Amino acid sequence: MPRAGRLLLGAVVAALAIAALRLPAPRVGRPGELLDPTVVRRWSRADTLGRGETLTALLQRRGFDPLEAANILEATPLDSRRLRAGMTIEVRGDSAGSPGNEVRFFLGVDRIIVARRDEAGEWRATDERLPWTTDTVLIRGTVQSNLYAAIDAGAADWLSGSARQELAWTVADIYEYRVDMSRDLQQGDRLRVVVERESLQTGASRIGRVLAAGLERGGKEVQAIRLEGASGRSRYYDQDGRSLAATFLRAPLSFRRMSSGFGGRRHPVLGTWRAHKGLDYSAASGTPVRTIGDGTVTFAGRRGGYGNVVEVRHINGFVTRYAHLRGFGPAIRSGARVSIGQTIGYVGSTGLSTGPHLHFEVLVRGTHRDPRAALQSAAGPALRGADLDRFGSVRRVAQQALEGPTGLVRAAVTN
Repeated sequence: MPRAGRLLLGAVVAALAIAALRLPAPRVGRPGELLDPTVVRRWSRADTLGRGETLTALLQRRGFDPLEAANILEATPLDSRRLRAGMTIEVRGDSAGSPGNEVRFFLGVDRIIVARRDEAGEWRATDERLPWTTDTVLIRGTVQSNLYAAIDAGAADWLSGSARQELAWTVADIYEYRVDMSRDLQQGDRLRVVVERESLQTGASRIGRVLAAGLERGGKEVQAIRLEGASGRSRYYDQDGRSLAATFLRAPLSFRRMSSGFGGRRHPVLGTWRAHKGLDYSAASGTPVRTIGDGTVTFAGRRGGYGNVVEVRHINGFVTRYAHLRGFGPAIRSGARVSIGQTIGYVGSTGLSTGPHLHFEVLVRGTHRDPRAALQSAAGPALRGADLDRFGSVRRVAQQALEGPTGLVRAAVTN
């Protein structure tokens, strides 16, 4: 064959290959089955936005030419600057046309921008929100190793994995003045939680409000009952009507794994036996460290084996010390006033430290105390008068729900 003929044949083959990429894959029938060419069949293809990739490039990769890709995006309210890599799109079409007549942009679990080509060939977009339905379920769990595992096992039939994890964090937050979930839980402790569950038809679920909970430790249960105030703000109270909030948080990190306890231990750097006058919390470098109560910073700087350290003076002769910090929180310096839960620094490995962790100490009138005992604060203020009467009604309903069978407490309603 002459060279010109070979070139022409190559160009034709290349053109056919490119066209084939744009066409939906044909459906393969069963042996002997003939596909009716008059029947229009729907197809769909999903793809994700790559790191550094534009939506225009992604649409072109899915078979749209540059002009049509631009028309699709112009019809939508999408801001390309706010889109993250990994966002899913789905292109839909049928056997009557190519490359597609509908593009779905999944912006979130319940939000989809849908661009459709109309009969005139123009692209129109709609912003579709999937409706959530809300029901209420009772979850039970027994601690074998930690809070995560207890909720993960107890809620497996009722909540998705991410919702179970979120519920564990929420329960820890509710009880953070009474229980350090990293240290205080023991095997056999039991938990029950009445929580609102929000679901989509797709099967996705998330948790809503925790209405009531009961945490039984050593045979004694502390309940947490949600009461909404006149201002609309909700707080949790125990079964006696006393606030779960107290003077001090039980831990300087939000539910992190503790790496060593109070008492004698071998120092990991010096290799000598000495009193370890505090608690170590294992956490990733950069994790925010919070002050466990209101107070005044008396020291913020570098001090020997402590590395970067912050000391805070609280009421009643309490002083707390936070060591091995990578750095300090905004405006943290000697003399600064801090509020409970405020970020005062970030987990690091400065000073005599083998890896990122927070070393935390509590001193009471100059004497080191085991933080687990020193921060075993009494309950917060009690409800009175009309608030206590209203709480009584809420408590009766909550306790009745807590005593019910595991699973559905209240049927679903659409949000």
